[in-house]
Amino acid sequence: GSAYLKIFDFKRREGILSVYTTTRSNIGAENNVDLVLNVEDFDIESRFERTVNVSVPKKTRNNGTLYAYIFLHHAGILPWHDGKQVHIVSPLTTYMVPKPEEINLLTGESATQQIEAEKQTNALDEPVSHWRSRLTLNIMVEDFVFDGSSLPADVHRYMKMVQLGKTVHYLPILFIDQLSNRVKDLMVSDIRFLSYRTLDADEVKGIFVDTNLYFLALTFFVAAFHLLFDFLAFKNDISFWKKKRSMIGMSTKAVLWRCFSTVVIFLFLLDEQTSVLVLIPAGIGAVIELWKVKKALKMTIKWQGLRPKIQFGTYNDSEKKTEEYDTQAMKYLSYLLYPLCIGGAGYSLLNVKYKSWYSWLINSFVNGVYAFGFLFMLPQLFVNYKMKSVAHLPWKAFTYKAFNTFIDDIFAFIITMPTSHRLACFRDDVVFLVYLYQRWYCLSLIFIRVFATL
Repeated sequence: GSAYLKIFDFKRREGILSVYTTTRSNIGAENNVDLVLNVEDFDIESRFERTVNVSVPKKTRNNGTLYAYIFLHHAGILPWHDGKQVHIVSPLTTYMVPKPEEINLLTGESATQQIEAEKQTNALDEPVSHWRSRLTLNIMVEDFVFDGSSLPADVHRYMKMVQLGKTVHYLPILFIDQLSNRVKDLMVSDIRFLSYRTLDADEVKGIFVDTNLYFLALTFFVAAFHLLFDFLAFKNDISFWKKKRSMIGMSTKAVLWRCFSTVVIFLFLLDEQTSVLVLIPAGIGAVIELWKVKKALKMTIKWQGLRPKIQFGTYNDSEKKTEEYDTQAMKYLSYLLYPLCIGGAGYSLLNVKYKSWYSWLINSFVNGVYAFGFLFMLPQLFVNYKMKSVAHLPWKAFTYKAFNTFIDDIFAFIITMPTSHRLACFRDDVVFLVYLYQRWYCLSLIFIRVFATL
């Protein structure tokens, strides 16, 4: 007949939990191991948490690996002499490729230091050992009986069998919860060294480990709608501009600004190692905005051999009137905007540390975009006011973008992103409300005119 496997009962015996550290991945005796934790009368059915101090050997400090050996064994006998012990091995270190530290560009870098920095960057291509400050051990202690003839292979590799009389028992199953190993549990100063893929994987792990199940389901539900609205907004925006033949009522300066700001924001998010969930829509949006600039300026590109020749179309009288309002709005706006942007860039150069001049330039641009970007919505609002019409705007795309803006308000506190990007999500709410007011105002004027003619 079939052999049934029962769990070996540690509950009525004196079980001991012992944790050793060593630089070797395999140990056969007690040589070159350090005992860091020994818990007598260990209750495997209750939650247990302990903070321990671990001595780091010189080999580990010299970019080596340190392993933890966790034993569940009987009292009065060393674990490697106990035939009924169960153990698991887990590394306490992980390897990451470091990146250059941020410096003050005015006081911390000269031409000589820049050369040294380049040398250091090449040296830093070698992975460096980082310390894991948290280890989560799970023990399966449920009194579950397995059918020995149909034992799943995925479970069998974690099991250790012992013969007791005529019956075969399996020892409690130990395993390390790798899902709970988060980047934030590394040493604090090491988080900035991680690559995009490492951080993105950690974001996904954090969603499953740190989030309530119902909140997680709601997040996925809302994220699905966000992707849908993103797609619909892009689709309607492209459709609107594809059919666009005239720039009457459309602010060319606002289109140019949106293109510039979208590209800068994308480069900034890339430089800040933001989640791919934020990067992909930003990248697609930047490409669309570049195409819209080509349409707004009526650009045509003709190739003369390998050299491109760019030609601009002409505006009619109505378009020239719109352009006049647009230029007037930008003139008033420049009196306020330029001093603020230059002052902000100078302040950050003196007081904030950056990885490079490129990083400072991108941060200065993006801070101007985030802090004063809503001011560049004013030319379009000014054109709407002067023409007393909003019919020329892509309202379908605006509506879908507005839905996503409200969703972004929620995701701003869930997904990793710079604080300035979070604030920009709330700024977009205000801008859309102004557009809604103008739409309501223009519709009210239409109704008044209709009733006046009746």
